Amino acid sequence: MENKKAIKGGEFLIRETTPEEIFIPEEWNEEQKMIAQTCHDFIDTEVFPRLDEIDSQKDPELMPRLLDKAGELGLLGTSVPEALGGFGMNFNTTMLVSEVTGKGHSFAVALSAHTGIGTLPILYYGNEEQKKKYVTKLATGEWKAAYCLTEPDAGSDANSGKTKATLTEDGKHYLINGQKMWITNGGFADVFIVFAKIDDDKNLTAFIVEKAFGGITMNEEEKKMGIKGSSTRQIFFNDCKVPVENMLSERGNGFKIAVNILNVGRIKLGAAAIGGAKAAATAAVKYANERKQFGKSISEFGAIKHKLAEMAVKIYASEGAHYRAGQNIDDAYDAFVADGMDPAQARLKSLEEFAIECAILKVHGSEVLDYVVDEAVQVGGGMGFSADGPFDRAYRDARINRIFEGTNEINRMLTIDMLLKRAMKGHLDILGPAQAVAKELVAIPSFGDDGDDTFFAKEKKVLQNLKKAGLMVAGGAVQKLMEKLGDEQEILMNLADMLAEGYVAESVILRVEKLVKMRGEEACKMEIDLARVFLHHAVDVAVKAGREAIYAFAEGDEQRLMLMGLKRFTKIEPMNLKAARRRIADYMAEKNAYPF
Repeated sequence: MENKKAIKGGEFLIRETTPEEIFIPEEWNEEQKMIAQTCHDFIDTEVFPRLDEIDSQKDPELMPRLLDKAGELGLLGTSVPEALGGFGMNFNTTMLVSEVTGKGHSFAVALSAHTGIGTLPILYYGNEEQKKKYVTKLATGEWKAAYCLTEPDAGSDANSGKTKATLTEDGKHYLINGQKMWITNGGFADVFIVFAKIDDDKNLTAFIVEKAFGGITMNEEEKKMGIKGSSTRQIFFNDCKVPVENMLSERGNGFKIAVNILNVGRIKLGAAAIGGAKAAATAAVKYANERKQFGKSISEFGAIKHKLAEMAVKIYASEGAHYRAGQNIDDAYDAFVADGMDPAQARLKSLEEFAIECAILKVHGSEVLDYVVDEAVQVGGGMGFSADGPFDRAYRDARINRIFEGTNEINRMLTIDMLLKRAMKGHLDILGPAQAVAKELVAIPSFGDDGDDTFFAKEKKVLQNLKKAGLMVAGGAVQKLMEKLGDEQEILMNLADMLAEGYVAESVILRVEKLVKMRGEEACKMEIDLARVFLHHAVDVAVKAGREAIYAFAEGDEQRLMLMGLKRFTKIEPMNLKAARRRIADYMAEKNAYPF
């Protein structure tokens, strides 16, 4: 446990992690498996038969009714402590709920908005009276929640919002005036978390606003590319009278609340995307098995096998990374509570600690989902493009995830920004390892095998070198560009890709190494293939992103030296990737599903 406590957010880049330190999905206990099964059953029986009806929005009461049913099963209170009417599950279990319900299309969006950004601000920042009044009702679904942050002129720059809160003369209420847009659950929410600026404050303040307070009007439902069944409204506050005791936390703390709640939303969105990807991959395998061309199932053709296997490789790797980070968050929470910290504060602190990983996984999960649904449409051919087929809705609904919870571009830049800030504050020693890599760059490289023949020894050497490649490029960029690096968004995104793929590659190698220790090598042949294929993918990403970044800031001898270093640090032993993918795809076809 001491070792677990030592892990800091972002430290994966400079620290070797052992398989024993991570949690893997193959370790779910019986209770967690039962919770997952409850979620599967609910989506399969209550949501899937009504997808067209949900998307049509002809019955505005349908989504609230489904949330009521989810509430009866306890699915709205998984993060809420038992004392407030919830189940008080640990973070990784609540991520599992997000993953399984993530296949639920528009319903998944309504559920995650209610349980996440709708409920958690009050749970984490509310006082005891606010928690008792609101969280208990939100946990059962008696009241539904929405989160009002985005404005027409304030998207990524949330703190620039123009909504105002003015104290009444008697000092008992705030009058809120302004406009919010893209508000999920807006059409049926009873409670809104509203962000506004008091007078001429620089920072936002958060308020708990009941629909019953009055002064709230809204536009018709927005017409959207996907998630058509999710209620999305513009909301107008016209002298909305909010009691002073409904301020959340303290004046000017709204921006901090927004940022910290987004950490939770990001990693859970990634997990939900993985759930959606698994469902799409299963549908693709089933279609490929059923569809006959030239006298055999298309799942027997190499081009289709390549697609199915790549889906599985990306899903399996990203899934492992999500629960590795989730366990880190749980371990940090336990350590903070053991040191006497208030549980709500400890939950926030643990999420803040792993904000880098949350940003990485939001990007990774959403892009894995996008890849999978795109390839699933391709496997479907004409039926993939048809609205009567199983892929049309999945393809359209997936697209929002790269925009939700901060665009993927913003999250990429945040990843590097947070890492460098932690290094500057001395929270992470990035400088030492980066200098060591710079010295190694001008030293004579070692040739030949170091003789280590332990399981995954070669793969771990590749992982170590991928980290060196990232440190080399990041170190070079910081040294060359200094404070101007913040303006070089393309370079920041290159660095983020190197970092993210390295993190996910390490996660899948550790996952399979731990699994082999549990089950033996023979029983894990498929998983070993999945991990090795993903590692090759991660190296390819590092080569491309690293080269682009080096081209952008280095010249002459410095450029040549760094390109040589990149080549040295991205060496990987050749393997027959085609054969590995075929083994994976054949196994999927045999199981007629995403089976891992």
